[in-house]
Formats: sequence, structure tokens, C-alpha cells
Amino acid sequence: MPYRTKTFLLVALLSATAATNAFASGPVTAPGLPTAPVSVGATEASSAYDGVVQAVRQTSVAAQVPGAVVALEVKAGDAVKAGQVLVRIDSRSAEHAAAASEAQVSAARATQEAAERDFARQKQLVEKHYISQAALDRAEEQYKAATAAAAAQLSTARAVRTESDFYVVRAPYAGLVAEVPIVQGDMAMPGRALLTMYDPTALRVSVQVPQSVAARARIPDGAQIDLGGIVPGRIKPVAAQLLPAVDATTHTQELRLDLPSGLPPLRPGTFARVWLPVAASTGNRLYVPASAIVRRTEVTAVYVVSASGHPSLRQVRVGASAGDRVEVLSGLDAGEQVALEPQVAARLP
Repeated sequence: MPYRTKTFLLVALLSATAATNAFASGPVTAPGLPTAPVSVGATEASSAYDGVVQAVRQTSVAAQVPGAVVALEVKAGDAVKAGQVLVRIDSRSAEHAAAASEAQVSAARATQEAAERDFARQKQLVEKHYISQAALDRAEEQYKAATAAAAAQLSTARAVRTESDFYVVRAPYAGLVAEVPIVQGDMAMPGRALLTMYDPTALRVSVQVPQSVAARARIPDGAQIDLGGIVPGRIKPVAAQLLPAVDATTHTQELRLDLPSGLPPLRPGTFARVWLPVAASTGNRLYVPASAIVRRTEVTAVYVVSASGHPSLRQVRVGASAGDRVEVLSGLDAGEQVALEPQVAARLP
């Protein structure tokens, strides 16, 4: 708009204010006019970053021993309890090995008992001076060796029995089965995932944040999460963790925001958008309360209150809003007082 047109509008606004003063029922004293100073603050804007919902506990359940899968006790989507059987692997060879080991334990214990009885007899014979001390020492050594062999065989049997338990795969905690990539008859191998499960009661949002933004963002008090309509509005995380490692390729850091409990059912992989308030890296700006702004057609102004308490209308150029404040780009200086109630200020003489 041309400068003359703006000047004409401002003069017209001042004339309208004077006319309002002339028809006012009575003057309003300046001391009753609420004011606020022009404040100085850093600029702050909210930046949005796309993230994804993750489960805090998500596990790829794998076998510890090789073997053919003989039974699948669950399918994708099933809820399981801690310790519930998920997969059974062919354990016939392991059961035979366990039975053989237990038989060896029985044999070792029998040998130990025989050595113990022989050692007791040798002690009696030595007391009656029928045999030498050397014969007793040999009997004692045989008894100790048999005892150690029995203990070793018992430990081996326990290890074999423990390994046989690996052929039954159980749930490590209560949760939901997300994926079952195998079928009955597949060969299970150590390290190969048999199924994937997660805990639906503990979820978080993971988002990659530029390193420069992570240093200036207000985390976690200012972070907000938008779940794309699954949950109305934006929600605040209950906790936040900014991982210290920086990706060498993208120069970003992973930000993890824990979701509160009681939300509608969510699934890992769900889209989420994270809003982070980021303070400006340079410079300070001037702000006035939004209630102090007067807008008349193309003119934006405020009432500046002088030291004597007299308000005067002054045209300003404003920027973006930040909550209940409006940035002032030109027309005011820091510390000046502005009227919070422009209609009251317009009636003052």
C-alpha cells in the first residue's frame, strides 16, 4: 500500500478516536489503564518431524538348539502370557541323551557307594592290624575318586537336561505375537527368528532430529506428539531420551518419547509426527501482548502510554504470534508501556 494511503488511514483512525472521545459519557483516568511493557525474548517456533511408534520391549524369539519345528502353539495377533509355550522343536535325540546321562549318574553313584563300603571295611581292618596303612590310603583315594566322578556325572546330566528344555520355546514376558515367519516342519537354527512379539503396554515414538535442532529444542517439556487421528489432538510424552550418538550420514540424533498409558490400541510402526519448540539461534525480538494490538482496515497499531500516563496511538509492524504474545518488527522500543485495553485507551483525553 502506498505511504500516502497508510498515512490517510492513520489520520482517519485518529480522527475517529477523537470523535469517540467527544461523545464519551465521561473521561477515564490514566491511572486505571492497565499496561504492559514491550518485552524482549528469543524467537521460538515449532518444527515438525516424522517418527514412528516403537515398542519399548520387542523381541525376536529364536531357538537355542537346532531341530525341526513340530508344533506352533500361537499365531500372529495372539496374546500370550509369560512362560507360555510358543514353539516345540523335535527333541527326541535330546531326550535319549538325557536318559543316557541319567543312567550314567546311577552307575557313578553305585560305584561311589561300593567305594564307600570298601573304604569303611578297610578302616576296620587297619584298626585290627590285618592290613597296612597303604592299603587303607588306596581305598580312601578310590572312594574320593568315585565321589568326584559321581558329582561330575550329575552335573553333566543336569546340563543335558537343561539343554533338552531348549526344545520348548516359551514367551519371555506377557505380550502380543506380531509375526510368525515359520511353519510347522521348518528347521530351527540357533539365531534364526521363530517369531516376533512385543509388550503393548509400553510404547514410545522414535524420531530422527537434526543435530542443530536437538541442541536448541525444549525436550521434553515442550514436545508434542500427533498420532494422525488415532488419538484426538496432540499428546505430551511422559519421558524423553535423546541418544548421544550422531548419525554420520544424516547428522541426526534419535529422540525417543515415551507415550502415556491409557491410549487407544497402537501398533509398532504406526506413523507419528513430533512437534518440537525450537528457540532461535541468533538475536532477540520484541513482543507485546496480543490484547494490545489494534487493527483497523490496513492499519495495525498499539496505544503507547507515556510517562505522564497519556496514551497515544502508534502504528507498528507485527510478525508471527507466539502464544499470547505478538512479535513487533518495527514501531516500538524495548521497555515502552502499551495499553492492554485499547478501547479504554481510546476514550482517554
